[in-house]
Amino acid sequence: MLKRFSLSSCFIVLAVPLHAAEVSEPEGKQDPGGKDRPASGAEPAPVQLEPVVISSPLEEKVSEMARPVTVLTGSELRRKIGGTIGETLKQEAGVTSESFGPGVGIPVIRGQTGPRVQVMTNSIGTGDVSQISPDHANAVEPVLADRVEVLRGPATLLYGSGAIGGIVNVLDNRIPSLVPDKPMTVTGEQRFNSVSGQTTTNLKVEGGQDLVSYHLDGFYRDGNNLHIGGPAIAETQARQTDLALQGSPIQNSYGVIPNTENRAKGGSAGFSLVGEPGFAGVSINYLGNNYGIPPDGSPGGGNTRINLKESRYDFKSELNAPVDFVEAVRMRFGHVNYTHTELDDSVAAARFNKTTNEGRLEVVHQPIGILKGVVGVQMSSADFEAIEIGSPDALVPKSQLGSYGVFAVESFELGAGFYELGLRGESDSVDPQGGPNRSYAPISASGSAQWKFDDENSVSFAVTRSQRAPQVQELFTHGIHDATHSYELGNPNLTEETSYNFDWGYRYKGRGVSAELNVFQNFVNDYIYQQITDEVFNEDTEQFEKVCTSPGACFPVVQTTQAGAYFLGYEGNVRFPLMENHYGVIDLTLFSDFTRGQFVNGGNVPRMPPLRYGFQLDYAYDEHWSGNLRLTRGEKQIYAGQNDAMTNGYVLLNLGVQYEVKAFKDAEVLVFAQGNNLLNDNLRNSTSYLRYFAPEAGRGVELGLRITY
Repeated sequence: MLKRFSLSSCFIVLAVPLHAAEVSEPEGKQDPGGKDRPASGAEPAPVQLEPVVISSPLEEKVSEMARPVTVLTGSELRRKIGGTIGETLKQEAGVTSESFGPGVGIPVIRGQTGPRVQVMTNSIGTGDVSQISPDHANAVEPVLADRVEVLRGPATLLYGSGAIGGIVNVLDNRIPSLVPDKPMTVTGEQRFNSVSGQTTTNLKVEGGQDLVSYHLDGFYRDGNNLHIGGPAIAETQARQTDLALQGSPIQNSYGVIPNTENRAKGGSAGFSLVGEPGFAGVSINYLGNNYGIPPDGSPGGGNTRINLKESRYDFKSELNAPVDFVEAVRMRFGHVNYTHTELDDSVAAARFNKTTNEGRLEVVHQPIGILKGVVGVQMSSADFEAIEIGSPDALVPKSQLGSYGVFAVESFELGAGFYELGLRGESDSVDPQGGPNRSYAPISASGSAQWKFDDENSVSFAVTRSQRAPQVQELFTHGIHDATHSYELGNPNLTEETSYNFDWGYRYKGRGVSAELNVFQNFVNDYIYQQITDEVFNEDTEQFEKVCTSPGACFPVVQTTQAGAYFLGYEGNVRFPLMENHYGVIDLTLFSDFTRGQFVNGGNVPRMPPLRYGFQLDYAYDEHWSGNLRLTRGEKQIYAGQNDAMTNGYVLLNLGVQYEVKAFKDAEVLVFAQGNNLLNDNLRNSTSYLRYFAPEAGRGVELGLRITY
């Protein structure tokens, strides 16, 4: 007992208020609040197996990963699920959400987002255009996910230059890899969120027999305008950052953000043939999403909505030991047809089209001495265009995109250390219609090590050299983008971005106590970013101006540029028990994270997350009742970028409760309620492009019911 409390006190004294548990819980305990550590008189809980990270090269256990990783499954995932993948992950260590109203939530990992964070579905790209612009939603639906994995830091070795900041892998069972015990299992879930009157319904049917396994799922979501805790537009900061608003009245609202209704629907069907040699299966998926963009308050400004449609077809296979020297062969292939139309007052203004083919092959070889490893290839090709309807000029010219990569990752154990080395070579090309082809050859390499001093303490170190090729929109965007209300200028002279990343980590996992601290530092040559300029584009005169001469017809100019930059920060948490008796179990988690981004020649990288810290209390009475209370303090973001403004701090208080029962026969019922932003803080998210126009959701209650039979 003395050892337990001395360690937690040490973390407190070191002023590391630390973040919600990222590693698996000690045996016999899992979230929330040590739910499987029974109260007095309860039946002993089964031992929980440590999760394996599917997204890692060698599918290692969480405790074997030298780089920090978050795995969400089960009741914890159900409790945290939001309408977007960014909303789902925004409480995790080092992760925030780049919101663009309630219809869009792009994950931000350690201050990196967009083209630097790869969002995947079942370990393959989504094929959407969410990396192109912050107003574009991800084509993944978290409510259908069985598991979400987040790797913080570079993951370019396995997934290419689009993963220079990290990856988010949303995993479901649409292509089953096993034949379940039952011929049919049905899961239904219904949710209601009072903050927007949003209802979400989803249904999943799975089963199989003999060599055949199948999966069906579908969902429907419908929400009204988002309610907030104050005015929608922070007028002083909005005028400071959007020169088109200077000298013009602003049409503001209070307590609600207009034009934020959203409606989405989708579903999947898949089946597999499963046998002793492995499995092979196919699936088809459809997603439709219609959501509104919060208005910028300009006089006479119309309402912009986005109507998104995507259909995808996937193949997945795994062979076990097909030849003597191969342990496993994994194959993935996806074909995606994506389109979305941007509507200005119900009139089509722009259209984004993308057709993608992506495949990857991984070969896990049998151990060679002390070496275990995987080699593989990844190929992707896409046709992309972004057109302004009614204009002879394209926002982004029609282009053919290609990426071909080979990689190898090897690991070995030596003494108390576990070591991993990796290398990837890639060939990327952008071939625009009517323009010269751009070719790049990113090279990435990494090394990591983890040393276990004993069963409780371990330290890790990782270093990565990774490169990212410029994306088509960064090179060639040129024109008015209604959804972002800006005139965007690309830069055809961009070169590869080269990053050198260093990660240091410490983990403690004792009896009832766990702790983790990760510190990182990144140096980036030729960092690509969008910079707000000191000019506007006048649509009436078709001229660039320092001061708008036609109120309501001007757009701020955003220029893509490059500069050397560096980032540093940390994530940490410590968790320990406060009470364990016949009244239940209470655990306390202290957490904190921080990212700071600066340019080498002076100035701040725009849209960085603030310092966050707080605590979470998890309570469990028995195998039925559990709950949690979480308080997060986000400090004021004073390190604003050029031509930008500071973002105020906030206090976010959430409270949740769950009740899980066995109804009859094999049925399971989960009832949950979540109170969000109970202080009704008018929270503005410093990583959002719309932070001065669209605050985060105000006070609301979410109710849900999930039945599995």
